[in-house]
Amino acid sequence: MAVFRYRLQNILNIKQQLQTQAEMEFGLAQSRLNEEEARLEKLIARKEGYIEEGRRMRLDDIDVVKLAENERSVKVMDEFIEGQRENVRLAERAVEAARAKLTEAMKEVKVQEKLREHAFEEFVEEQKAVESKEIDELVSYRYGQKGTGV
Repeated sequence: MAVFRYRLQNILNIKQQLQTQAEMEFGLAQSRLNEEEARLEKLIARKEGYIEEGRRMRLDDIDVVKLAENERSVKVMDEFIEGQRENVRLAERAVEAARAKLTEAMKEVKVQEKLREHAFEEFVEEQKAVESKEIDELVSYRYGQKGTGV
C-alpha cells in the first residue's frame, strides 16, 4: 500500500510551533499579571497597616510628628498603589493580546489539521479505487483463464 504524504506538512509543523510559542507567551503574560496583582495586594495590605497604625496612634498619646509621618506614608502608599494598578492594567492588556494571538494560532492549526484530514480521506478513497481496479483486473484475468481452458 502507498504511504500518505501530506504536501503541506511543513506548514502544519510551523503552525504548531507558532501555537506552542503563543502558549508560552500567554503563560508568561499570565505569570506576570499574577506577580503584578500580588504586588498590588502587598501594597494594599501595607497601606492598611499604616492606617491601623495611625488609628492606634490617635488612641494613645498623640505625637504630632509621628502622626504626620504616618499620614505621609499613607499618601505615598496611595501613589504606589495607583502606579501598581496601572501596572496590573498593562499586564491584563498583555494577557489579552497573548490570548488573542494564541486563539488565532490555534485556529490556524485547526484549519491545517482539517486540510490534512481531508487530504488523507481523499488518499484513502484513491487507494480504495486503485485496489478495486486491481481486484477487477485480477478477477477478469482469472475468468479469462478459465474460459480458454488453460
